[in-house]
Amino acid sequence: MTRTRKRALIIGLIVLGILFAGFFGYRSLLAFSKFRGQPPGPPIAVKPDQAIETDVDLIRDWMTVPYIAKTYGVSPGFLFEALGIPPRGNEEKSLAQLNEEFSPKSPGIILEVVRIAIQARQSIPTGETPKPRLPLPTTP
Repeated sequence: MTRTRKRALIIGLIVLGILFAGFFGYRSLLAFSKFRGQPPGPPIAVKPDQAIETDVDLIRDWMTVPYIAKTYGVSPGFLFEALGIPPRGNEEKSLAQLNEEFSPKSPGIILEVVRIAIQARQSIPTGETPKPRLPLPTTP
C-alpha cells in the first residue's frame, strides 16, 4: 500500500469515527433533554423525609407546573392533563405565562384549575396521610 493510500485510509477512519461519535452523542443529548435527568417511569416519588404541602392557597401564579407538582406530591403530567395543555415546551413557564398564552380572556383561570385539580387529588384516599409541613423557625 502506498503512503498516500495509507494516509487517505487513516483520515477516512478518523472522519468516520468523529461522525459516529457525533451521531450517538447527539442522540444522547436529545434523550437527556427529554427526561430532564429523570428516568422514564411512574410519577416522581416523594422522599420519606420530605413533607408534602397540602394548602392549595399557597400556590401562586409565578410558580411552574413541575415545581407545584413536586411540592404537592402529584405528577406534572396530571396537572398538564387537568389544564389541557401539552407539557412539551411549557414546563418552564409560570402559571401566569400559561394563562396569558392559553386563556388570555380569563385571568387567573389556570391558577384556579391547578388548585382545584390538586384538591381533588388530595381528597382521594390513598391509605397514607401526608406529613404535616413543619413551621419555619423564627429568629428573634
